[in-house]
Amino acid sequence: MQQAANWINYEERLNRVTAYIYAHLDDELDFLKLAEVAFLSPYHFHRIYRAARGETVATTVRRLRLHRAAGHLPQTTLPIAEISLKAGYKNIQSFTRTFNAIYGMPPARYRNHGSHTQYQSTNLERSLAMYNITLKTLPDLEVVSIKHSGSYLQIGQAFEQLGNWLGARNLLDADTRMMGVYYDDPDTVAEKDLRSRACMTVSKPCVLEAPLERITIAGGEYAVLLHKGSYDGLAAAYQWFFGTWLLQSGRELRDAPAFEKYLNTPMDTAQAELLTEIHLPLN
Repeated sequence: MQQAANWINYEERLNRVTAYIYAHLDDELDFLKLAEVAFLSPYHFHRIYRAARGETVATTVRRLRLHRAAGHLPQTTLPIAEISLKAGYKNIQSFTRTFNAIYGMPPARYRNHGSHTQYQSTNLERSLAMYNITLKTLPDLEVVSIKHSGSYLQIGQAFEQLGNWLGARNLLDADTRMMGVYYDDPDTVAEKDLRSRACMTVSKPCVLEAPLERITIAGGEYAVLLHKGSYDGLAAAYQWFFGTWLLQSGRELRDAPAFEKYLNTPMDTAQAELLTEIHLPLN
């Protein structure tokens, strides 16, 4: 029991580090400062972080900055050199090599031909042949969740906090499923005001602590789009789903939020092979 309590204490400390990293991605991250945030000795901080997170602090920072860069490419007109600098690379050649290794193509090509471009067709028959749309009737699903405010692309911070809390209490198993519930339209709501939840299924009984909450994802009929590719392509997938499929399908949406189900994760899957189900609630 004491051993579990000690592990939970370390998780709480490392969650503060995660929150700090997300909030300071544009800054030079001082590892002494991160150790201070965690209330850990600088001599041992790196080993504890790597043992708990499965990667070094430097790897976490590079991963998060590269993920943000992948979103900037299709969603902004920022020059690639500027995106490279914001991602922490001193020269564009190093950025290009790393980006190509992770995303399967160089940044310039990704901007024009990445996974976000696959939804540009407006021909419904052709689109339905290209994109896997199914209709499913689902039961109510109880999940453990944590709120996230701000950019949907940054919800990974909430998932890390949720997963670390559950993992520290041995509540994750092979049947655990990850979902994100998204309440607002990012085209009409300011980024800082966007509301979402990171969710996971838990099969074992447990007593939750704030900020974790139980919620129920409503059952009923859903149209489900299977998206293959990195998460930055999801915005284009939603645009096609709402703007093309829904308008031409003759169906109406139920008064409930859309949610995503993640069939794998970037921790063990190449960006181009990520699978995400987008669920639209139908009347």
